[in-house]
Amino acid sequence: MDIELAYGDKKLNIDIDDNNLLDVATLEDVKPVQDPEKKVAESLYDPIGSKPIDAIISPGKKICIVISDITRAVPTKLILKVLLAELARLNIDKDDITILIATGLHRPNLGEELIALVGKEVSEQYRIINHYARRLDTCRAIGKTKSGTPVILDRTYLDADIKILTGLIEPHFMAGFSGGRKAICPGISYMDMFKHFHGPDILESPYASVGVLKNNPFHMESTEIAKMAGVDFIINVTIDKEKRITGIFAGDLEEAFVKGAGFCLSNSSYNISGEADIVVTTGGGLPLDATLYQAVKGMVGALPAVKKDGMIIIASECREEIGSDEFIELVTGEKDLDLFMEKIKDKSYFKIDQWELEEFVKARKKADIYLYSSCMLNSTFDIPSSSLIVIDSIDKGLEIGFERFGKNAKVTVIPEGPYCIPILKK
Repeated sequence: MDIELAYGDKKLNIDIDDNNLLDVATLEDVKPVQDPEKKVAESLYDPIGSKPIDAIISPGKKICIVISDITRAVPTKLILKVLLAELARLNIDKDDITILIATGLHRPNLGEELIALVGKEVSEQYRIINHYARRLDTCRAIGKTKSGTPVILDRTYLDADIKILTGLIEPHFMAGFSGGRKAICPGISYMDMFKHFHGPDILESPYASVGVLKNNPFHMESTEIAKMAGVDFIINVTIDKEKRITGIFAGDLEEAFVKGAGFCLSNSSYNISGEADIVVTTGGGLPLDATLYQAVKGMVGALPAVKKDGMIIIASECREEIGSDEFIELVTGEKDLDLFMEKIKDKSYFKIDQWELEEFVKARKKADIYLYSSCMLNSTFDIPSSSLIVIDSIDKGLEIGFERFGKNAKVTVIPEGPYCIPILKK
């Protein structure tokens, strides 16, 4: 069977013998929203669990609109076009509006990258600032959560009179789903906070998993933080694999998000027949598969579909290779993954991006990981082969797998990677 895989801004094709194929975990096509600009505009006045936008906004108030950074496939330009037009219609002065980019710990989006994110006209006419998680002078402390996490957030957001979050709801390997409260935590959080909500006390919980909100400590902590910061309105969407809007969820921080997450779960799940010897998955294509850091999401997402001591082959372009300097240091420097897991249990030990290696270890403990990345083939970075093996083609990985598990080995393919939630039938 010929199967198309998401990869960078293109597609990869692989051919798996039907006798070996256990599942192709593809998502059902969801009808995209017709006239999405009109529907987003309508959602502002028919919100979920909230007053309409014109009952919240008034002239003279300072407004902060939080948007996702360039690493997320949010239709930000469309959302901003509609929202800013409505604010203008409500006589809101452009000088009273700030657009804050929720970078988390990612790089700032500047120059051409900023124009690609918001559009040339918006970039020229509105105040747009990036969140800098490593700069304490741009943040302010507002207290602690019930579990003791210090809440230190971007000053621009905290100083605004009206606070609006935008974002994308999609499966997330720690938080259950992205969107909603994640625009605040981690989107505009100070770096010291990550030690708490990205620490092993939260991430080692079995509920801190894809598609799970109930009892998920990451979801609960980030929601508490967002409520402490204050959120007046959210505009979240879901999209299909062509990046078209399939659902719009505007209104209350919690009610609108939960409704959107339920919609996402119903359209992102695939009931697999069993655990396969080999799982072929992806990083989800751009923008998500630009780094090895992000590709970990595809590896972890494949875990329900693979047997213990099986094999995961992931196709992820990694055009920016590994990721941040901190993640490079972790991936290349931590030779013993068991020792690394012992290190992070010590409260005095903390390194930026350690959580992504921690998630990788979850995948590596269940299966061997083989990465196909055209951009990593000749990388100068020394990744321990005991952790990750870079291969020159998906076929090479399959060849290794059939040699190991036999010619009758079962293969499951997840073409959209982390965007699909494989669920093992009971």
